Amino acid sequence: MVRKKVRAVRGRGSSRKSAPRAGGGTPESSRRARSPGNVPETPGRKKHRFRPGEKALREIRQFQKSTKLLIPAAPFIRTVREITFQHSAQVTRWTPEALVALQEASEDYLVHLFEDGMLCALHARRATLMKKDFELARRLKGIGVPW
Repeated sequence: MVRKKVRAVRGRGSSRKSAPRAGGGTPESSRRARSPGNVPETPGRKKHRFRPGEKALREIRQFQKSTKLLIPAAPFIRTVREITFQHSAQVTRWTPEALVALQEASEDYLVHLFEDGMLCALHARRATLMKKDFELARRLKGIGVPW
């Protein structure tokens, strides 16, 4: 069952007239005088706005459907070469297939780490992902520093 938000509808003309105040004018005119930012720029329809979280959910669905790599290739390759040089100055060349395989494995690892971290956050009754969620996810998997 779908619930819809019902708004009160105001009529254009009101049969009830309000008495002028001490400052003079109607309540509407005094309200407009106090807040100049509420004047619509263009007459007509309001600008369309999405509900909070609706656009994020659409992006999530889009990324779940796609099979393309999410990390840009050039920065990833630079990072791989930098890390390789730190560990061994002798290894300077990578085949493109090896770099693509490494990038796919890295993205797969990160996606699963985010999934597990999100499960830890939800278990703690939070919607925000924190550093401690990643640490707990890695600890439960037995990855990284021995605890």
